[in-house]
Amino acid sequence: MSILRLKRLTLYGISDQKDSILGGLQELGCLHLVNLRESERHTELPSAQPKDTYEALRYLENSPIKRRPVSEDEDYDLDAIVEKALWNQQRRRAVHDRIDELRHQISEVEPWGDFDLPSPAKLGGMRLWFHVVPLHKMKLVRASDLTWHMVRKDNRNAYVVVISKTQPSAEAMPVPSVDIGRYSLSELRWQEELAEAEAEEIVAERWTLTRWLGLVKHDMARAENRAALEYAGTQTLDAEDLFAVQGWVPVKRAQEVVEFAERHGLACTLEEPALDDTPPVLLENPPKLAAGEDLVAFFQLPGYRDWDPSAVIFISFALFFAMILSDAGYAALLAIGLAFLWPKMGRSDTGKRMRSLAASIVGASVAYGVLVGSYFGVAPAVDSFVGSLKVLEINDFNSMMKLSVVVGGTHVVLANLMVAWNRRGSWVALAPLGWVVIVLTGIAVMLLGLDSPFTNVAWWVMGAGGALIFLFSSERPLKRGTDLLWRLFDGLKAAMGLSSAFGDVLSYLRLFALGLSSASLAVTFNQLAVQAMDTPGIGLLFGLAILVLGHVLNIILAIISGVVHGLRLNLIEFYNWGVSGEGETFKAFRRKETLSWTQ
Repeated sequence: MSILRLKRLTLYGISDQKDSILGGLQELGCLHLVNLRESERHTELPSAQPKDTYEALRYLENSPIKRRPVSEDEDYDLDAIVEKALWNQQRRRAVHDRIDELRHQISEVEPWGDFDLPSPAKLGGMRLWFHVVPLHKMKLVRASDLTWHMVRKDNRNAYVVVISKTQPSAEAMPVPSVDIGRYSLSELRWQEELAEAEAEEIVAERWTLTRWLGLVKHDMARAENRAALEYAGTQTLDAEDLFAVQGWVPVKRAQEVVEFAERHGLACTLEEPALDDTPPVLLENPPKLAAGEDLVAFFQLPGYRDWDPSAVIFISFALFFAMILSDAGYAALLAIGLAFLWPKMGRSDTGKRMRSLAASIVGASVAYGVLVGSYFGVAPAVDSFVGSLKVLEINDFNSMMKLSVVVGGTHVVLANLMVAWNRRGSWVALAPLGWVVIVLTGIAVMLLGLDSPFTNVAWWVMGAGGALIFLFSSERPLKRGTDLLWRLFDGLKAAMGLSSAFGDVLSYLRLFALGLSSASLAVTFNQLAVQAMDTPGIGLLFGLAILVLGHVLNIILAIISGVVHGLRLNLIEFYNWGVSGEGETFKAFRRKETLSWTQ
């Protein structure tokens, strides 16, 4: 749970060695390259493969069924495979569009029956006009002088065919005619069968092409490694017969690079980052907490000299989500869904990290749901074992609001404690401790009440915390007489953040509000379902529909709220107090490996 410390490493060698040295560094895979050519600023690595290759690979990887990939084959041709995959993709889109169009046409023609539309010549110059007439307007049709026949009717419309040389006027027919096309119903269904057969052939061809996935990935990885190596060559400093390559390396892997330099006869220097350097940020967390890095990277990486909030955000996000969901029954459904997706999520490193986060969220949600005693909006009997586990009453507004404020205050306090620890050894570390004193004292006053004897002492304690903020928030050096006044101004500006601290802590009340709304909606849907079931006849059906649809809607809203507001409290309120800098991602110069697909 830390930001890895880096050193600036510079290697010097003979130009003839450059390609082999860069290849060796790529094998090591622990160096974030620094561009030594000031006049040539390359912002990003150019793509090593055409866009079509990536598109074809993504299309084949998304195939719902795959063949076992081959490791080598003399008939393998990357360009031909890419072309076939993209052509298959185009045909697939076209045939599915055709099927949708045919099904729409069938739905339009079906009410009129299966017939071949006669030509005007066969009707003596007359034509057939088709009208879908609402039943309440049929009296207007009957009152007209038109020659018509009602083919069919349902509970809303009548399907009327008019025979006339010209289209009936608006005065004669209450609705305009509809175009049913020139194909009969049987012809449309035949075309649909042909299109579906073609779609099956396309699926089979796509399935066949997936056998080349392993070789395509291998070729792409090899091309990207070659492109990365060429790109690295543009970052070096070349002078006559010498070259220099520079980058940031984690301290714990620096010895590997030093030994590499010794083996290849290179000159090597290792330097600590200067105060004006901005090294990239490389986070390191235990595998089970690594998903916190993804949450942090989603918003903003901390600065190199800051602290790693990944673990805190991982744990607090799971807690906030659980407080918003507030139902053990809903959490059980999420657990079933996670169990179903568990093997699939374990196929990639990102999936494993997200799986760990999801497991933490589900576990926290089940535990919190049991504590508040809510199971799909139903409270267990008080004398039951499950009922005895209920220790929180979600409808007790006073207690739940206090709980939310305590959680929020603890979150803010933790952020300031981490900032103080990160600044240890400096007087400015006392300023965040001042905020810790103020927030904890405010929470104590809220819990004990204003009439508590502690209240009189609390004002003095909060004043002491404010003094720490006022005196030690500024890092401005004292070089001139006016600098003291500016330091006092900085302290006053920091102390003005008291209203912000108050607002940020109260912002955590959304945990209670959203949890209460989720629980209340669950209870409401249950009550509506019971009332509907008491109705004779189809009341049971309506009751079940309300019960299922209501809880589905509620759990979807709760999940959305849990994600949005769980992230918001971590990445806005918490970040506001705990993280100040913004860092650059550490991008290791390494070979891209290919993972073989297994069935």
